Amino acid sequence: MADGGAEQQRPEHVNRSELSGPADLVQARDVYGGVHFHSGDPAPADPPPRQLPGDVRGFVNRVKELRALDRLLGDEVVDATLVVVTGTAGVGKTALALRWAHAVRHRFPDGQLYVNLRGYDPGQPSQPEQVLDRFLRTLGVPASAIPADLDDREALYRSRLADRRVLAVLDNAATVRQVRPLLPGASSCLVIVTSRSMLSGLVSRDGGRRLTLRMLAEEDAVTLLHDVTAEYRTGDDAVELAELARLCARLPLALRIAAERAASRPFMPLSELIQDLRDESALWDALTAEDGEEADAVRSVFAWSYRALNTSAARLFRLLGLHPGPDLGAPAAAALAGSPVSQIRQPLDALVGAHLLEQSAPGRYQLHDLLRAYAVDQVKHLESGEDRERALRRVLTWYLHTADAALARTLPFSRTMPLPPPTEITPLDFATAEEADAWFTVEQDNLVAATRAAAGAALPRIAWHLAVLLRSVFMHRNAFDAWFATARIGLAAARSLDDRRAEAEALESLGKAHFQARQLTEAAERHHAALAIRRDIGDEHGTAVSINALGLLALRHRRLTDALTHFGESLDLFTRREDQRWRALLLSNLAETRYELGDLADAVTLLDQALEVQREIDDRGQEGNSLFFLSMTLRELGRTDDARTSIERALAIAERGSPVWLAHWLVEYARVQRAAGRPAEALEATHRAVTIQRQLGDRSREAMALGGAGEAYRELGQPDQAIAFHLRAAAVHRQLGDDWQLALTLDHLATALVEVGRADEAHRWWSEAVALVSSFPDPRAERLRRRIESVLEESAG
Repeated sequence: MADGGAEQQRPEHVNRSELSGPADLVQARDVYGGVHFHSGDPAPADPPPRQLPGDVRGFVNRVKELRALDRLLGDEVVDATLVVVTGTAGVGKTALALRWAHAVRHRFPDGQLYVNLRGYDPGQPSQPEQVLDRFLRTLGVPASAIPADLDDREALYRSRLADRRVLAVLDNAATVRQVRPLLPGASSCLVIVTSRSMLSGLVSRDGGRRLTLRMLAEEDAVTLLHDVTAEYRTGDDAVELAELARLCARLPLALRIAAERAASRPFMPLSELIQDLRDESALWDALTAEDGEEADAVRSVFAWSYRALNTSAARLFRLLGLHPGPDLGAPAAAALAGSPVSQIRQPLDALVGAHLLEQSAPGRYQLHDLLRAYAVDQVKHLESGEDRERALRRVLTWYLHTADAALARTLPFSRTMPLPPPTEITPLDFATAEEADAWFTVEQDNLVAATRAAAGAALPRIAWHLAVLLRSVFMHRNAFDAWFATARIGLAAARSLDDRRAEAEALESLGKAHFQARQLTEAAERHHAALAIRRDIGDEHGTAVSINALGLLALRHRRLTDALTHFGESLDLFTRREDQRWRALLLSNLAETRYELGDLADAVTLLDQALEVQREIDDRGQEGNSLFFLSMTLRELGRTDDARTSIERALAIAERGSPVWLAHWLVEYARVQRAAGRPAEALEATHRAVTIQRQLGDRSREAMALGGAGEAYRELGQPDQAIAFHLRAAAVHRQLGDDWQLALTLDHLATALVEVGRADEAHRWWSEAVALVSSFPDPRAERLRRRIESVLEESAG
């Protein structure tokens, strides 16, 4: 089924060598509820997560602390499962945690997880729900299988880590609430938490061991200064180095900044640098929550280093405090500054060189939370309110237009809201869909933060435009947290403007999110609300889109007559508007409904009409979808060779860009192969389909593929394997509440059970299947019900 651009699947990169099995029977990488594909050579398992950032350069001493941590690990088992590293800001907690984590990671062969909880960042701290979503995906949980509820996510996370040896580093936590849901609960795992807070609850209630990190010893602080400056300066007096260390409160963050300042001025006597630092007063009050010598020292060092920057670097540093997301690339920095990218690289390099900015990955930069707070304070003091607003507007506009450009490359038919030409900024241009898709992956958190920042900065037009644009991105990633968050922000922004057209777009986005999350009641409410607005304001195109969405809901509920009515009404509107793309799409949706009703000849006619248009306008994705439906119809008509030609053409389209379609259409290819008497080839196709669906996170379609594998096994004369696969598929359909697919699967399961002499069990499943299909009034359901009842009557006789 399809609803236009919003349902067009996103091309994704897939390693084909990992997805293809041998031509004989094959073995899947995963265990599906105790069932396996079979082969002599099992495919490799997914690699364990390796999320630790790089080890810290220039790490000095901390021998005592490292030994204390080492003592927590016994020779064979983990003696402590939770370590809390605490200390003042800038004391080196993250550096110590990462140094030790890298040293002991070999003890945790099942992987290492890492997250910066941003507990003291001026922006929004990471929430446990978001972190669990990322961790679960990393641990191989399909996106669609991740629960919405926090408690359920916790339970699934702990189940995943049970009996595994995993190391998790939870960096920069502010509260126990941020941490507790992320504790595995398995004695084989180790969690390292860093925080400025004592987090007493983790120690008293959760059994954590606390290690309080103090300022560096004077000798170690001097060593750090010397190590950084040795290649650039000679003859510095040890007493003066010790004085510089004292002025930095012997805090590693301040020491590194001061050392870089000294290294960049190799001929200035150290005594002059020290006097400059002594003279630097603590002018900035909003830096940290701490008071006292350490906070004053850090403020002084920051101000001392900042004042030494050239004008462009200093301005960029303070503007970085306005950036809404956790990190950024050079083009976003250029947008903030209102400069070409070519002119922003030197200031970025200057900030990195001064240790005022960290290069976290190639082309990516981030601020330490203390430095971000300092930048925020500077920009408030030194930039006018108008200049701050313009800078923020520029970067948010840059994210909006670059996202639009990326969407134009990956999903051109999904761009439903044209944007005015950008001013003051130059969005990125993408040469390939893969390049654009990679940008969305890197920038996802920033795009959510930008949507939220736009709403908070009274820029509602940017907020709702971003939210509407991002729905197509998040839809094809099953990124439900981000999708719901931005859609709700967009809806509020549209309503604040009293822009009813925008409100309908936001409601449509929420409707699609609920539909894809299988929350069909909520989806119907949102789509009906969008339809009411569109009818009221005379938006004929939007009205037709909403009616199509209601048709898809009816099709999902198997209310086939209602689906015909909705699709027909939508088709009439698009035909009147001479919208060829949508007209062809509606013809295909009508054909799918006719197929489900058993009107096969009508379905073929509709699909031929749709394909003619789709080929004319080069809508390759929807052409493939129509070919998929055509194969299903031709196969049921007994035209197996024609069906194979159709599905092979569809797969050729999918192979060149869409694993989402590829996985779904492979199941039909398997049906065609079985119809042609080639069950081994069918099994290979279903294995590939299951493997891709596991990566994509579509449990419903994964279950359909598992059921197809069960049918292939039965035809290969292996009914026990067939039973195992059908049982697993039935369990998923039951969990998802899909009564129609469950009934089909129970019929196949019962057939396999009869073949192994378990007729009583078969009758029980057939009886349930009859009860399920009786709720569907359509001819296909009626034929299935009559056939099963006939089998049950014969058995009883």
